[in-house]
Amino acid sequence: MRLNLDYTVYKGHQSGRVVKSKGHKDDLAPDEVLIKITHTGLCGTDEHYKIADMVLGHEGVGIVQQVGAEITTFNVGDRAGWGYLHNCCMHCDQCLSGNEMLCPERAMYGETDLDQGGFASHAVWKAAFIFHIPDSIPSAAAAPLMCAGSTVFNTLYTYVRSTDRVGVVGVGGLGHLAIQFASKMGCDVVVFSGTDNKREEAKKLGATEFYVTKGASKLDIGRHVDHLIITTSFLPDWNLLLPVLEPGGTVYPMTVSEKDLVLPYMPILNGGIRIQGSLPSSRGTHVKMLTFAALHGIQPIIEEFPMSVEGIEDALVRLEQGNIRYRAVMVA
Repeated sequence: MRLNLDYTVYKGHQSGRVVKSKGHKDDLAPDEVLIKITHTGLCGTDEHYKIADMVLGHEGVGIVQQVGAEITTFNVGDRAGWGYLHNCCMHCDQCLSGNEMLCPERAMYGETDLDQGGFASHAVWKAAFIFHIPDSIPSAAAAPLMCAGSTVFNTLYTYVRSTDRVGVVGVGGLGHLAIQFASKMGCDVVVFSGTDNKREEAKKLGATEFYVTKGASKLDIGRHVDHLIITTSFLPDWNLLLPVLEPGGTVYPMTVSEKDLVLPYMPILNGGIRIQGSLPSSRGTHVKMLTFAALHGIQPIIEEFPMSVEGIEDALVRLEQGNIRYRAVMVA
């Protein structure tokens, strides 16, 4: 289908500044959908890619404007969102097992499709890799769920049981969503934060206990946690936190870092502790995440910024300073 579309994009640059540019799409393939973007969340990953020559943003939500000839799952006017994954091979063991995110030929943000992203006026994606937004979730709230929500839900859905005691380290962009999802799943949620400032908010989000880590030499939490979800942008004090894990417990590093993951050796051996990597959800789990969030009223706490060079740069600066409460959303 002929498209001949010029669209606005906001790209990274080696200087670290955001650059406004133009993209172009000649055609809409039979399996593709054209989306007019209304909202896009800002993720910590975008900060890592702001020096790359690529369109930024991967927590996109918008309105379907055109559908390819083969599309039966979306109609013009539908709200749709997308996240980290754009495509996969569809035939490897991972894809056939519903783990497309682990496909060796996966197409992901930052690696492929660098000419389009969430910080733009429009995007064209394969319909099989976009998602319907439930009616009860506003588009601004849906945007951060496309990656942040998907990431924490994937870990909880895959590895955690409702009877487990879950530790969440940090009350930020990922942490405040992890608290909500874990609580609504029926878990006993224990929050660890540097200061006491977010105690009441964490409790309102669903935390049953709250402990301050700054200046502490030991944490006395009574019954230990089965899982420790690390959502902070920096590595925690492992000598303080590993002792609160049950024997056989699991640590989940959530945030992106180019630094080495360094942990004390003997506590891991003696406690039979596991380190479990996790990515945003594959498609089936992503749909479950949106359905679960809609059913239980789970939404991110957001701050809105204009979809412009100034708006994106302002949000990036505040993200780097740790001054966003708790997810930034660009609004077209």
